Amino acid sequence: MTGVVSALVEAWQELRINKTRILLALVGVALSVAALTSVVGVGDLAREGFKADSERNGGRSATLAIGVYGPSQPDPQKLEVAYRGIIERYGITYFSHASQAQLSFQFPRGVQPVQLQVIDPGYGVIHRIDVSQGGWFAANDEERLAPALVVSESFYNAAGRPDLATSPKITTSGDLKTTAVIIGVVPDPYPENPPSAFMLTGAAERSGVLTGGAAGPGQQFKIWVQDEQAASLKAAIASDLEQQFPGMQSAVDRSDYASYGDPFAPAQLVVGGVAGLVLLLGAVGMLNISMVTVRYRVREIGIRRSFGATSRRIFLGVMMESVVATAVAGVIGVMLAVAVVKNPWIESKIAPSLTEYPPFPVDAALLGLGAAVLVGALAGAIPAVVAVRVKVIDAIRF
Repeated sequence: MTGVVSALVEAWQELRINKTRILLALVGVALSVAALTSVVGVGDLAREGFKADSERNGGRSATLAIGVYGPSQPDPQKLEVAYRGIIERYGITYFSHASQAQLSFQFPRGVQPVQLQVIDPGYGVIHRIDVSQGGWFAANDEERLAPALVVSESFYNAAGRPDLATSPKITTSGDLKTTAVIIGVVPDPYPENPPSAFMLTGAAERSGVLTGGAAGPGQQFKIWVQDEQAASLKAAIASDLEQQFPGMQSAVDRSDYASYGDPFAPAQLVVGGVAGLVLLLGAVGMLNISMVTVRYRVREIGIRRSFGATSRRIFLGVMMESVVATAVAGVIGVMLAVAVVKNPWIESKIAPSLTEYPPFPVDAALLGLGAAVLVGALAGAIPAVVAVRVKVIDAIRF
């Protein structure tokens, strides 16, 4: 440790002496590291934003959408028994029915059609539903005499933005008249999104939403499983359903974004490659400066060799100057990248769908710092070899 610490101290002293000569090269390295680290950080932030949007639409990784289709509709009760068997047999924690219905609600300014999603409480976890006001469904909400509703922001505005603490009620119009209670509000995915709402499956059945002909096609049953289990469970569940419903076809498919791969990976690799090229150019500039510095220090190196400095000590001392310099530049570059990526304006533009932004990725900071140290090692190795090959007598005469 004494040799390493002394080499670091010596390298720092030499940097202070030659700081003017290597300053421009270090600025290039710092900017390159900042670019490389920012690319990884922004890519991670954009990926989280895309992941949040995708999970709201298709479900978390891995979400399996299950259905049974055939010449005629399967018996609903038998199908429900089959779904419950899947939950118990495979130990599924989060699951949900998913169907849609069109209902008209009586708002203060008149009757307006609403897209109703009929789901179970697990839907909120599977699809990463964020509730801005009130709360999401609980298991005992199906026991309410008045069906509970979680509505969109546009629905809430059309209803006059009532106080949720008073359990505001709203009625439907048409043949399926019922009174519902608003318990939560979710943000709209788009500013001009039409009113929509969520209702639990049991409540929808009791109120006649599903039995009165309002349910639309595409009814599914969704479960959330681990990624490594998805492939085996797909085959097992499909086999179970085909045995229970002979003559019909079962469909078990992943609906989450991860089934199609990472869409940001190619773009991030391309931009990261450009940043790496810039970093390589900074390394070339650092190499040139280091070579010039060694040429100016030939006499000093010869005197040190004459006093017993070993080749290893000379090599380590010269190379550590470059490593320490680029490490300092790397720290500055990483700090600059953190300041850019964690800027609130940048976060809001890169990932507008996120309500809570992830911390700056540690792997991006380590990548930038590691790249800086690697550049310093590569830029200092050649000058160090030149310094080791200097002959003592020639160096003293220099």
